Amino acid sequence: MQNIPRILYVDDHEDTRFMIKFWLAQFNYEVETAASLALGLTMAQKGSFDLFVFDSIFPDGTGAELCKQIRAFDRLTPIIFYSGDTPERLRSAVECGAQGSVMKPELDGLRKAIFRVINSSRTVA
Repeated sequence: MQNIPRILYVDDHEDTRFMIKFWLAQFNYEVETAASLALGLTMAQKGSFDLFVFDSIFPDGTGAELCKQIRAFDRLTPIIFYSGDTPERLRSAVECGAQGSVMKPELDGLRKAIFRVINSSRTVA
């Protein structure tokens, strides 16, 4: 029996969190959500996730800050940014140790990135 991949999705927009959680469940992913950098960090520290996906700007910080804080205790779990931020800022955010970024609202690109990253990390493990 194969485990269902667990994803932590951090975005301050409630409707987006709900939509992404519901949408990814259709592809057999278990998704936990957080609305802030602080809550996302707490959940990342306590949970066992196969992937972190988050926006680039929160009321209490940035996605790059969250990425750096997660990388301080978890160097292996893949990270993908999913944001409507500028391509330049997304590229700089990836410098924190993320595996990629997808521009909102590109859902098909997000699905493909998640599939690629989760399958490559499971092949290595």
